[in-house]
Amino acid sequence: SGLSWEPRSRAVEQVHLRCTEGSLEWMYPARALRVVLEPNLSSTQHTTVCIKPASDFQGASIYVERAGQLHLVVSEAEGARPHHVSCFSAHTPQRVALFLQASPQRDISRRTASFQYELLSNQSAAGPNFKKTMCRPCDNVELLMAICSSDFVVKGSIRNVSHDSENHVSQVDVGVQKVYRQKNRIFQQDEASGEWRGPIRTLLRCKVKKGGGDFLFTGNEHFGEAWLGCAPRFKDFMFIYGAARE
Repeated sequence: SGLSWEPRSRAVEQVHLRCTEGSLEWMYPARALRVVLEPNLSSTQHTTVCIKPASDFQGASIYVERAGQLHLVVSEAEGARPHHVSCFSAHTPQRVALFLQASPQRDISRRTASFQYELLSNQSAAGPNFKKTMCRPCDNVELLMAICSSDFVVKGSIRNVSHDSENHVSQVDVGVQKVYRQKNRIFQQDEASGEWRGPIRTLLRCKVKKGGGDFLFTGNEHFGEAWLGCAPRFKDFMFIYGAARE
């Protein structure tokens, strides 16, 4: 909280975050905050940083430090945009410094500058702004790798598809027959019907349509949302899987 700082101090508060993903909440922003992302996993080269400001982000702007220069990543005005994710390359993968500059204000009304962040390697980059080849079909090798490495793997059918043209995103509502794996509880059982359901997001340009039959949905989670990866028809997957086992 900015209220805990000495009024006459000009020092910039330093915060070191050791996780590859997490969140930060800065209440009553005052002066500046320097946030250093230093993951303990030194063996992994994290090449991309993504930031998602909260819907009520207020009171500051976020910059990234590069060679002693500050480059704007999220302005205070952009923070109010829902589902807005900003990504940039990490020039020094083991240490990324963000600089939060508080906006001038005349009163002491409560403002909160909070955001979620993720450090991504090339292997884990498969979500919004993370993968340009997201819409193309997976080949057999990519599909088999997706079964092993995805955050979620579920068998199900498409119940509905809705499109958000403003944010260039489509949402696929999936009726789930079997959950093989999920990182968090995105797919849950409806208490009334007993059916397992969950939403999966993808890019609008992928032009996902409602279709019949069962699919094997795989993908990764970003900022608490499931993003579609490989999604073959289930019978096609079983044929590929059987051939691979042989």
